Amino acid sequence: MEKKRSASVHLTALLFILPAFLVYTLYTASSIFRTFQFSLHDWSGFGPVANSANIGFANYVKLFADERFLHAIKNNFLLVVVSIVFQLSTGMILALIINSKNKGTKFFRTIYPMPLLLSTVATGILWLLMFNPYTGLFNGLLRIISPDVRLSWLGSEQVVLFAVMFVICWQYSPQYMILLRAGMTNISAEVYEAAVIDGANKWQQFWKITFPLLSGTLKTSAVLSIVGSLKYFDLIWIMTGGGPNGYSELMATYMYRKAFTEDQMGYASSVASSMIVISLVVIIIVQFMLKQKDNQ
Repeated sequence: MEKKRSASVHLTALLFILPAFLVYTLYTASSIFRTFQFSLHDWSGFGPVANSANIGFANYVKLFADERFLHAIKNNFLLVVVSIVFQLSTGMILALIINSKNKGTKFFRTIYPMPLLLSTVATGILWLLMFNPYTGLFNGLLRIISPDVRLSWLGSEQVVLFAVMFVICWQYSPQYMILLRAGMTNISAEVYEAAVIDGANKWQQFWKITFPLLSGTLKTSAVLSIVGSLKYFDLIWIMTGGGPNGYSELMATYMYRKAFTEDQMGYASSVASSMIVISLVVIIIVQFMLKQKDNQ
């Protein structure tokens, strides 16, 4: 009887999962397969792909000898590191602030998520104005210190990537603030009360209670940050278009450029396929490392 009931429960669960699985298979898995198929052709994107030349893995050979693409990979991994370090640390600080019982906390709970609520286009335009070398806020502040300073934030090969990464961190830190704040609400107040009785100060409470009990949320946040950084596109394209001279290029912006600006859809598909493989490998490695740490 129990076996029949268990089979019935599993069948019910399967029926609920089936619609989502079919949609995923139809629109995601099949698209990945088609992208790989396109990458094997010298296809411009115009006309049927079957009419284009099948060149095998020539696009991939060309791709991994392409210095601009290799530079884009390096930029993506730099963005991964910066995002994990700054977005998660800033999110943690903001979460601690809004989780406190200090005056003005409700006001900050309203203000801090604002960057996340703005559209990416609006955010890009806003920061383009702030980075303007002539009328922008940052150069205006620099001229207070030195009147002759006029830094081209988005035109300098040495500065541009860090300027845009600062904006990305500014926009997405509230997302991790919300996740970490939600994790903090699941920590029982009795644990902190016991720590206070034992004489623990605020710093000790954070390191001995809050931080360890947030490990699951932090791991989830880290994975989200890595995946988001590896496929990031929006602000880079709006603010710099991958320039100047490809110094702020990411894999996604390079793919878009090849597909829709240079009409090299086959080559762009090889970029997209490489992005999928790179992201998958990185996530598998990260998940393995996190699992190994949990088993220690």
